[in-house]
Amino acid sequence: MADFTSYDHDVLVIGAGGAGLRAAIEAAASGVSVGLVCKSLLGKAHTVMAEGGVAAALANVDDRDTWEVHFTDTMRGGQYVNNWRMAELHAQEAPDRVRELEAWGALFDRTKDGRILQRNFGGHRYPRLAHVGDRTGLEMIRTLQDHGIHQGIDVHMEVTVVSLFTSQGRIAGALAYERERGRFLLFRAKAIVMATGGVGRAYAVTSNSWEYTGDGHSLAYRAGAALQDMEFLQFHPTGMIWPPSVRGILVTEGVRGEGGILVNNLGRRFMFDDIPENYRAQTATDPEEGWRYVLGDRDARRPPELLTRDHVARCILREVREGRGSPHGGVFLDIAWIKEKLPGATERIKKKLPSMYHQFKQLADIDITAAPMEVGPTTHYAMGGIRVDGDTQMSTVDGLFAAGESAAGLHGANRLGGNSLSDLLVFGKRAGEHAAAFAQSHDALTPDPGEIKETARTALLPFERTGGESPFQIQQDLQVMMQDLVGIVRRSDEMERALEALEVLRTRAQAVSVSGNREYNPAWHTALDLTNLFTVSEAIIRSALARRESRGGHFRDDFPEKDSAFGSSNHVVRQGEGGGETMHVEAQGIPPIRDDLAKLIKDYQ
Repeated sequence: MADFTSYDHDVLVIGAGGAGLRAAIEAAASGVSVGLVCKSLLGKAHTVMAEGGVAAALANVDDRDTWEVHFTDTMRGGQYVNNWRMAELHAQEAPDRVRELEAWGALFDRTKDGRILQRNFGGHRYPRLAHVGDRTGLEMIRTLQDHGIHQGIDVHMEVTVVSLFTSQGRIAGALAYERERGRFLLFRAKAIVMATGGVGRAYAVTSNSWEYTGDGHSLAYRAGAALQDMEFLQFHPTGMIWPPSVRGILVTEGVRGEGGILVNNLGRRFMFDDIPENYRAQTATDPEEGWRYVLGDRDARRPPELLTRDHVARCILREVREGRGSPHGGVFLDIAWIKEKLPGATERIKKKLPSMYHQFKQLADIDITAAPMEVGPTTHYAMGGIRVDGDTQMSTVDGLFAAGESAAGLHGANRLGGNSLSDLLVFGKRAGEHAAAFAQSHDALTPDPGEIKETARTALLPFERTGGESPFQIQQDLQVMMQDLVGIVRRSDEMERALEALEVLRTRAQAVSVSGNREYNPAWHTALDLTNLFTVSEAIIRSALARRESRGGHFRDDFPEKDSAFGSSNHVVRQGEGGGETMHVEAQGIPPIRDDLAKLIKDYQ
């Protein structure tokens, strides 16, 4: 043990985005010792990319909104394979979590009478997203960070976890390394909360930053936890596509919520061509009605640009494939057109969408108040993740909890915009609360010293090899393969090819070598990330092969329709017997929904 710097915490939170910070704050409030590990710097979390707002039924703009409507919208968007208990808790508790954030100092935009302002977003029946311009996630992180640093939390920045340890069937600790100096750190903990975000860096075109390599999913899986719903990956319909240096950077749904329209190279507003039957009663069929909805007309129906993200992404892909796309392989998103309708529209756009205005001006030399943007789908969010209990957020491994994007269940087959931020608050709090309670009722366990040293030795193997391949090339080849073969539209033959290619990549990775030393060595960091990327990629492919239908974020070209046979189960991913290398995927039935919640869904169809 003398080889490693050691820390002892009752609760260790891995990941310092919105979910991790909220979990750490709640655990610390219970009086336990809390450690917070973040792969990057504190405050540099992907939560800041959730720009449009946080979904909560505050009913400040439309008094018809209730938690019941929010619940049914979430279930409909998730195609009814959600963990319905999580959807219920989320809808009920989100308003209190937003008001709590406001009490901690979050500066939301305001209605004329001083209440928190809410905007329209895809899949939400009423204006529901509390927002701070188009910088809501940034304000959330600022508020949670400013509040959290006073709670006695021990923060470990620029530290990456490489393995979790269990003992007697429950969590015992984790081994990590400092990215700057390369030194190993041993964390002993009674409970661990996984809040590491998503898996976007497994794909070539993504809105996700470099940290999103599926660490939490893979660490939990290798520790014996089950994963769930890994086939459901959200491709956000609007990412930047030109110039190449900005490809994949997110263009918030808030642009469409404020009146932005999608048009093809013929100038045609193509989203009117394909409105799903289950949304037809809520969706405008002419531009004028959609515009009245944007302006707050309670009787108008929402524009088709605010349909669910999976549907909008597929419509954009259709336009591109059929030759009606923009010059660089996307479509046009036009917010400038509102100047025809609204006096002072230029200043309104700059006020409501300041980040988008500066993003396009600085990165693409486009003034969005005067010209349309080129956009296309970008890998954005993983609905799947670690399988958790709906109330406690504990995984199938005792003492291991998960929250936020690294946890599965709430969003089902497709997440509604804005539900990610309220998810972080609601289930970050619950994970921290129950992790603290678990730590208070259990004694600490000691990780096996031999296992610790073997894990460290394995992590250093790339330095011992010479003449091997670059880990950067293998990561790039994986990303291109996943983008081409397991992207928005999937086929059995292509995914089988992807599995074969994945095994080749794994073999190549076993010979990877890195030069230099352990002090801030990005090649070494990437070599270690490959294990996590391979795990989540295989889980996505195998789960997608098993779901022989199209539902939400999972679209099979060879099975283009929904199949009721798949509508009552989740695909659960587990290790083989004895923790072997074989990955098993099985369908597990969703518990029958409570009668009162089933009635809500029927009443609010």
